[in-house]
Amino acid sequence: MSCPNRLFISRPFASRLCTGALLTTVGLCVSQQGWATEGGIGRPITGQQITPYAGVVPPTSDWIVSATTIYYEGSLGASKTIPIAGQIAAGVDVTAMYTIVNAVKTWGITAGGWNFASSFGVPFQYTDISSFHGRLPNDHNTQFADLFFTPIVAGYHLTKTDHVALSVQIYAPTGAYSTSRLANAGQNTWTFTPTVAYTKLFPKEEIELSLNYGVEFYTANSDSHYHNAPVSVLDLLALKRFGSGWGVGVVGGYIQQIGHDSGGLADVSGGNQGHSVGIGPMVTWSGKVQKTPVSASLRWVNEFNVSNRPKGNAVELSVSATFQ
Repeated sequence: MSCPNRLFISRPFASRLCTGALLTTVGLCVSQQGWATEGGIGRPITGQQITPYAGVVPPTSDWIVSATTIYYEGSLGASKTIPIAGQIAAGVDVTAMYTIVNAVKTWGITAGGWNFASSFGVPFQYTDISSFHGRLPNDHNTQFADLFFTPIVAGYHLTKTDHVALSVQIYAPTGAYSTSRLANAGQNTWTFTPTVAYTKLFPKEEIELSLNYGVEFYTANSDSHYHNAPVSVLDLLALKRFGSGWGVGVVGGYIQQIGHDSGGLADVSGGNQGHSVGIGPMVTWSGKVQKTPVSASLRWVNEFNVSNRPKGNAVELSVSATFQ
C-alpha cells in the first residue's frame, strides 16, 4: 500500500525518543545472556530483551552509547538435569553478572518511510556455577563473552503513534569457552536472531506499549557437537511517563525452545526443551547532562513458570547517552 508521507517523526521528537529510550532500538540487542541451552539457559534472560521505544528508529544521524549490567541468580532443582561441561548435571546454582558496552549508529536516512540504524556490542561476564551435591566442582570466572552486531535495523513509521523495527542480530563465537568448564562466558556457536519490535504510543496519556519478538537459530558447537534447537523469545513492556522525566511500568517475558536439541549429550538428556515466564516492575528516567541527552532504566524480573532451565531473578541497570 502506497503512502507518500510516512515520515511523521520530527527531529525534536526523535531527539526525545533518543533521550527517553535506552538506545531506542537497542532492545533488539543488548540484553542477551551468555549461556547456550547446552548449559541450560540459552542466550536470553526472561524479560531482558526489550527497552522503551523498541520499535522506533529515529530519522536523525546520531551515536547512542549505553552501558548495561544484568545480575542474575537462578537454580535448577535436583530433579532436573541439563548437559553441562561434558556431563549430565542435576541441582545447579547459577550466579552471573553480564556487563555490555553497546553502540548504535542511526543513519539519518529516510527512504519511503523507512529509517535505518546499525549496532555492535562488547560484553564482559562474571559467572559462578555450583552443584547441590558437589558432584561437579564449583567454577567461577570473569571473561569476555561473545561479541554481537546488527548490520541493519530497519524502522517503519506506520502512523504517528505506531512504529515497527526489523533486524537480524548476529552473535560470533568470540567469547571464552572450554568443554571442561562449568563457567563459560562464550558459547562456541554462531547465533542468528531475526527480530521484530513494535511500539504503540499514547501521547496525551504519555503511555507506551512495546513488544519485542525474535527467534534464535544456533549453529552446532564444533567442540561438543551439541546443536541447540531454536529459541523463541517474546518480551512486553508497558510504561507510563511523567513530566518530571521519570517513568514507571511493568515488563515481562516468555521464552520457549522450539523443538529438541540434538547431537552430543542432547541424545542422552532428552533434548532439554525448556521454557520460562517472568514479570516485574521497571523505572526509567530521561533528561540532559549539560547538553547531552541521557537516560537510565532499572528493572527486576522474577521467573515464576520455568521448565528445564534455572529459575530465578534478574535485575538490569542501564544508562545511555545520545551524541548528535
